[in-house]
Amino acid sequence: MESCCLSSVKLLVAVATEVLVCEKCPLWETRRNAVPGEGSPNSKIVCIGEAPGRSEDAQGKPFVGAAGKYLTQLLAGIGLSREDVFICNIVKCRPPRNRAPSPAEVEACTPYLDRQINAIKPKIIVTLGHHSTAYVFSKTQLPFSSITRVRGKSSDTAILGRRVTIFPTFHPAAALYNGKYRRQLVENFRSLGRMLRKMGIIRSS
Repeated sequence: MESCCLSSVKLLVAVATEVLVCEKCPLWETRRNAVPGEGSPNSKIVCIGEAPGRSEDAQGKPFVGAAGKYLTQLLAGIGLSREDVFICNIVKCRPPRNRAPSPAEVEACTPYLDRQINAIKPKIIVTLGHHSTAYVFSKTQLPFSSITRVRGKSSDTAILGRRVTIFPTFHPAAALYNGKYRRQLVENFRSLGRMLRKMGIIRSS
């Protein structure tokens, strides 16, 4: 049983161990590898996507396909590496044909995400895309209708009993196929970088 005395590392390892053998929803039947998440257990920033894709399912790591490489570039553009943040998804196994996760799958899997957030205690949660933003907003009192309405707008709120700043934006995969989204995503990350520098989380260049 988890204890407040356990370190964030041990808590995250415990979650990952459970995720790797999880059979709480039918997605385990078609996965190759579950994808718990990875990054710094002491990071002030958590990036949350939707679900693993083909490359992630093959490697057991989050955001390692084309969208992941683009996310890495976006982070580098504001002075961050993947090692500086914790990256995960609301659903830890790949939905068949990369479809959107069902409400039942989200309900079954997100307790793992909640525990990861509680372990890391981030100051910033960056939600990538509609589904992750909808879930994170559902844990707060913030209204949510669409990612296009809230993207790039930070909100200071409480989630899981802790104060946090939520910064929603488009999923990198959407930006790869839509030039308009790509421009807006770059703009959003620039805004994120300015906010992080103002908060002292990253150094001014």
